[in-house]
Amino acid sequence: MPFSRAVQAGDFLFLSGQIPLNEKGEIVRSSIEDQTNAALDRIEETLKLAGADFSHIVKATVYLSDIALYDQFNKTYKERLGSNFPARSLVQAKLVDGVDVEIDVQAWTGAKTSPAKH
Repeated sequence: MPFSRAVQAGDFLFLSGQIPLNEKGEIVRSSIEDQTNAALDRIEETLKLAGADFSHIVKATVYLSDIALYDQFNKTYKERLGSNFPARSLVQAKLVDGVDVEIDVQAWTGAKTSPAKH
């Protein structure tokens, strides 16, 4: 693949968009909830490698194949991120391999505590 899963730039970590892949690298094609969890699992794994977690995310961009999936997606997203919500954009888009969700994030890794969120 002609991209990096993540790139560190100073105190920021930029993750490439994560689609719903399982631990074997196979596409998860079940419910939007399962797909969202799979994409977030990959994000969480990448963040851990950089010594970070969801609380370090400052910006997320979410791509949904159909805006009608918004409520189901949002419920799972909220459950996984807890009360540490980053700034977020959400758009409807045609996604690679026919998946229903792709998520990319930027995280602050420079401080021992997460940046303030308003």
